[in-house]
Formats: sequence, structure tokens, C-alpha cells
Amino acid sequence: MYPFSLYLPTRIFGGENCIDNLPAAINSYGKNILVVYGGGSVKKSGLLDRVRNLLKDRMITEFSGITPNPKISKVREGVKLCRDNKINVILSLGGTSVLDCCKHIAAAVGYEGDPWDLVKDPSKIGNCLPIFAVMTMSATGSEYDGVGVTSNEETHEKLMIASDKLFPVASFLDPTYTYTVSDYQTASGAADIISHVFEQYFVLDGNPLTDGFAESMLRTVFQSTPVALKDHENYEARYNLMLASAFGCGGLLAIARTPSPWPCHAIEHELSAWYDITHGAGLAIIIPHWMRYSLNEKTAVKFAQYGYRVWNIQNSGDVNADANKAIEATADFFRKIGIPASLKELDSRITDEHFEKMADHISKAWWNLKLSFAPIDRDGIVTILRNSL
Repeated sequence: MYPFSLYLPTRIFGGENCIDNLPAAINSYGKNILVVYGGGSVKKSGLLDRVRNLLKDRMITEFSGITPNPKISKVREGVKLCRDNKINVILSLGGTSVLDCCKHIAAAVGYEGDPWDLVKDPSKIGNCLPIFAVMTMSATGSEYDGVGVTSNEETHEKLMIASDKLFPVASFLDPTYTYTVSDYQTASGAADIISHVFEQYFVLDGNPLTDGFAESMLRTVFQSTPVALKDHENYEARYNLMLASAFGCGGLLAIARTPSPWPCHAIEHELSAWYDITHGAGLAIIIPHWMRYSLNEKTAVKFAQYGYRVWNIQNSGDVNADANKAIEATADFFRKIGIPASLKELDSRITDEHFEKMADHISKAWWNLKLSFAPIDRDGIVTILRNSL
């Protein structure tokens, strides 16, 4: 069992109408608020009007147009808005992309250089504006961590900005705000949650406590996603997904485990940087191929354990065969919830043209994938990508 450090300063409010706690939570942090959102969904759902009403005694500046895989150009716009309007609080309304953009803005307002510098060198992150988040999607868990992801469209990079200073002060999880999320985005968000669990579960050395946390979370997502897709307003299923999203990436699952280099995320971020694909869908395509690449005599034991405990696969006495059954159950689940089975099916633009560049960039910009559950070298990255094509 490995040493660990766990820091979870964010206050979580959960349940229908939990947003009523927003004024009191935000009260002591300032009057000038930047309200950030994506497109028209927060308007159609009534969320934006409700926030305006709850915060009617504050000075609100609105910043919209945040897209999936948020761009550094929007971060720069947001920083200027904050400075021009003397913003002292940032409020994110939406999914992870909006919140990730808010985190980068919060860190960059007090920095004199270009915001992209903070991705390359997190030590330059100084004072950050306080962030509050009202979530409208279940996916990456950014509502309960200090990490954001930004894409640089000029350099074809999608990288993290990370600091303990970037945990939201408070996040609000009302499942009813996810009722209007499309089937595709619901499925992609679920795949993202699953991937977060896998990245922390499939490591060289775990422990019974966090194995149990991860397996319970996986069962929850595998069971709740089809229900949420069949009945968009199933409160319990949507709530389960929101909880799994938040607690899947806050560090609980990694307690006393071998540190993971998150190989599937390393590979998917490259694809998103070049092709701007949906993050969760890209992960769902990569995961089974990463699993097959990683399967060997040593790793088969854990893949089989996953199959026994999560998919109720019967122990046949052949660990390798049972591990393969677990991998196929995973791939089949992603297909059944409507995610394409290949990169080419996901986006016809994708070819192997940039795979070598992607592998080289991972080696320079990411953690060492040779420390993965099964070591992955440069050729291994290219192999996984080509098998996913």
C-alpha cells in the first residue's frame, strides 16, 4: 500500500433545488460575478433565469459560448472580461467544459503572462478567483477536483491545468438539470466516469478498500446509464450518475494505490486536440483496445477480478478466458449505449496520419506510460490508436 495525500476542500450540495443554497454559499466572496455558460441549454431549462434571480443583488457579467474541449482563446477572452469588470467570483453553469474553462480563467486573471503558460508550468499559478459550479451533466468530476483541461487550437495540444487552488468552493448537483442532456452526451459522460474509475482501479498495486469503492462505482454507472437513457427524467438514475461523476475523480479511488499515469486519457487527449471529438466517446473506443493491449499473464488476474465483481462473470478456472470475457462485456456495454465502436465511425476525418506525432507528444507532455498497469512505449501508443481506428 502506497503513501497518499488527499485534499477535498469543495463543499458539495446535492439534490433537487440544492441551488437555493447558492446565495448564502457565495455571499462572502464578492459582489461582482462572472457567470459562464455554453450555449442555449441553460436558458431553455430556466437555469440561467433562476441564477439571475437568486443573485439579483449582485453585479453579474455573462460570458457564453464555451464549447466542448474548451479553447485557450476563450480563456483569454474570459480573463479580459474579469479584469475589465473587476470580477471577484466565477460561477460556472453547465458541464465540465464550462467548468474547466472557468478554472483556467480563475488562475490566469492574476498572472501577467499568457494563460497557456500555466499549463506548461503550474508553479506560476498564484492567487486564483473563487469558483462555484452548478453542474448540468455527469462526466469528468471537475466539480470535485483541482484540475481543468484546455485545448490549444494553434498547437494541437489538449493539456491539464492543475492546482489545489482550483477546487471549486462549492458545487451544486441537481439531477433535474441533467434531464435534457442528449442520449449521446449522457452515454459519453458515463463513459468518461467509467474511464476515470478504470484509470485508478487498474494499477500495479491496489487495496481491498479502494477496490471496493471502484467496483461499486462501476456497477452503479453500468446499471444507471441504460435507465437514464430509457427514461430521461429518472431522478434516481440521474442522481447516481452525478454522484459517480463527482466522487470518481476527487482522489478517493486512488488512496494508497500505485500512482496511475492515466494512459487512456493521454491517448484520447491527443485525438481531441487534433480532431475536437467528444472526450467520453473517444475514451470508450480506446478503452477496450487498451485493455486488450494490456492483457498478459500478470494483469489477467485483475481484469478477471473486475469481471467477477462487476459483471458477475462466473469463475471458469481459466483466468485469461475470464479476463477476456470482462473486456468484451465492457466493449459491448459501450456499443449498447450508442457509442461508435471505432474512431473512423466516430469521425470520418480520423486517419493514422498524426498517430506518430501523437505518440511523440505524449512522451514529452504526459506522465510516463511505461508505469501503466502494463507498460506502454511509443510503439504501444501507436498500436492502440491503430487498433482503435
